[in-house]
Amino acid sequence: MEHVLAVDIGGTKMAAAIVDANGVLVARDQVPTSGADENELFGTVTSLIDRVREQGGVDVIACGVGSGGPMTASGVTVSPLNIHQWREFPLRARLADHTGLTTWVDNDAKALALGEGWKGAAVGRRNYLAMVVSTGVGGGIVLDGRLLDGAGGNAGHIGHLNVVPDGRLCPCGSHGCLEAEASGTAIKAITGRSAKEATLDVMRHTGALVGRAVGSLASLLDLQLACVAGSVALGFGEPFFAAAQAEVDRYAMISHARGTVVRPGGLTSDGPLIGAAAVAWRALGHDVGVS
Repeated sequence: MEHVLAVDIGGTKMAAAIVDANGVLVARDQVPTSGADENELFGTVTSLIDRVREQGGVDVIACGVGSGGPMTASGVTVSPLNIHQWREFPLRARLADHTGLTTWVDNDAKALALGEGWKGAAVGRRNYLAMVVSTGVGGGIVLDGRLLDGAGGNAGHIGHLNVVPDGRLCPCGSHGCLEAEASGTAIKAITGRSAKEATLDVMRHTGALVGRAVGSLASLLDLQLACVAGSVALGFGEPFFAAAQAEVDRYAMISHARGTVVRPGGLTSDGPLIGAAAVAWRALGHDVGVS
């Protein structure tokens, strides 16, 4: 069976895996996101990749990457808001040069949307939102069975919908964005404690803000399903999801949006890597359920 290299690049951690055409991880490893400058950070990525390829012990035919954004089309350059070392960093070319593999790069939450449609909570669905609520907040949108890209590949950035008018300053430069109010980074800044130490009230408040954004998007795009993953959402669990659902029910009142469901992502902690693998498999012509 053929395999691809999958790489997930986030603000807190970086992970890599060898993944077969059925979405099974053959080898996996991760490291904290660290490096004093762009090249040292890239060295962290390449060391991780080299180690995983050695552990896997199988040939890989391509590389798929999910990275925080924003980015330019096709991930030619990336400027993740939560990774200050990389601004217009030529990630795709640098990885292709290091690995010797044809490489495709997409936004990490869009990659997750592919993964959820391939092997997760959205299998068989043609219209849905996939979200990551973690260090930051991101999203990917599938409409009529197609993953939305937008002009520069950045469609689906639900983390930058306004949920608190004139709220906290966001890394994007605006105020009151979902990422500025409900991400792991925001929770620590607001409460002085990490998301792992969050109180029940914080869990519910975070879920409600996510639900507010989902409800607005469901009304706009005629969606009925939101799959929400990421360490904050999945770590908060039932209080988060109950509050999110209640807020969706409150805000998604137009007839086509009523009944929109918020559910946990179906891929647990492997979701970002399965999504990154799906980026490569789709580009290679493999059926991942989403075009």
